[in-house]
Amino acid sequence: MASFVVSTRYEDIPEHTREMAKRCLLDGLGVSLAATGLAPVCRPFVEHAMEQGGHTQSTVFASGVRLPAAMAAFANGALAHALDFEDAHDESLLHPNAPTIPAALAVCEAFGPIEGKELIAALVLGCDVACRLSLALRVPLDEYGWYPPPMIAAFGATAAVGRLLKLNEQQLIDAFSLTLGQATCSAELKFSPHSDIRAVRDAFPAQIAVTSVLLARKGVRGFDRPFEGRAGFFALYARGAYEPETVTHAFGESFAIDRISFKPYPSCRGTHVYIEAAAQLVREHRIDSSDIVSIKLVGSRLNLMLAEPVAQKRRPATAIDAKFSLPFTVATALRCGTVTLDDFTDRALQDAAVLDLAGRANFSADPARGTAGPDVLRGSVELELSGGRRVKLQIDQPSGSPSRPASEAALIEKFRDCCRRARSEPAPPLIDRWVEQILTLEKCADAGEIARLM
Repeated sequence: MASFVVSTRYEDIPEHTREMAKRCLLDGLGVSLAATGLAPVCRPFVEHAMEQGGHTQSTVFASGVRLPAAMAAFANGALAHALDFEDAHDESLLHPNAPTIPAALAVCEAFGPIEGKELIAALVLGCDVACRLSLALRVPLDEYGWYPPPMIAAFGATAAVGRLLKLNEQQLIDAFSLTLGQATCSAELKFSPHSDIRAVRDAFPAQIAVTSVLLARKGVRGFDRPFEGRAGFFALYARGAYEPETVTHAFGESFAIDRISFKPYPSCRGTHVYIEAAAQLVREHRIDSSDIVSIKLVGSRLNLMLAEPVAQKRRPATAIDAKFSLPFTVATALRCGTVTLDDFTDRALQDAAVLDLAGRANFSADPARGTAGPDVLRGSVELELSGGRRVKLQIDQPSGSPSRPASEAALIEKFRDCCRRARSEPAPPLIDRWVEQILTLEKCADAGEIARLM
């Protein structure tokens, strides 16, 4: 895998794959900028990074402050998932680009000039590493108490940063080893309604990736087998339950970033088919939400985490908990016709009409459905209406998935809307400039310029 990351040339990557990398960068940056204005939970991370001081290498988004690369990656990484609106890889249940984009941009700015082509290649390869590791697992890591998204994505971010700083094969293995010594996350965050960690989790892998690569570049040696060793990643976290061939199969022939999904709603990907089905039922049947007696949701047992504990999910205490709540997001869709960034403010979390609807929602897991593949995202909504009438809709693939892709125009509009929500709103000409720079990134001689303008 290290050899694959080090030796793959930009020219080896298909054009459509390069285009996907640019779209991921556009989407990720927009969502992060919106978080500077909408996610106060990120502020302590930014303040902590600023208090450390040091070399003025890399920009903290929407602040004008420059910090050492690892600390800028830390601050910007906290923004990446705070709104739960960034891209996702549905097959692997990851947000592989969330820590990778802030880490890669920090390095491009600090150690540049680095060509846009190299940033594109790094994003493609980093996404591939993370998704391959996740897809190789044959047991859900949360069975053993782990929360895998930031843990696994840390290795993808390490691969991307290592590629940008031109590590050789052995140095990248050393960097993976250093990341293994730092990347961890407890699944306990799923059971704590007031926890902020789920929102800001990607601060840690973004910082880890930069730190690991810089240490490996200075000659720090790691382990020979950080993944497949008897105490490597798979042994430690999955008790050896993995398929090695999945990690290495068809390197360079198929890229995971081609199968990235872009979110139309700012909530956990597992809520999306239910949001879409609820909104469609209301629209097509002209249902007044006051006529809804009960809401029956059915899906994979993996989605139990979005429905239990029942009392917590019906009245979420924080924005991030609301984004991981099927009752709340479905009730919002039934009441408002969609779910937007405006639906997770403190005021929205106290909306009596939405909370009343959420109290009528019940989720049940279909035992015939698995916890991997298409079964995870497939779901149905059935509404019982006053008078006894029932309406039902099942959706198999959420909007924005590879089979129902978002258009470039839709992604640009999402980016513009996110930029307008930043703490210091950029002027429209600057937003236009970002769009142009990112979507023509292969022509850019210094990719760090994108971050310097943030």
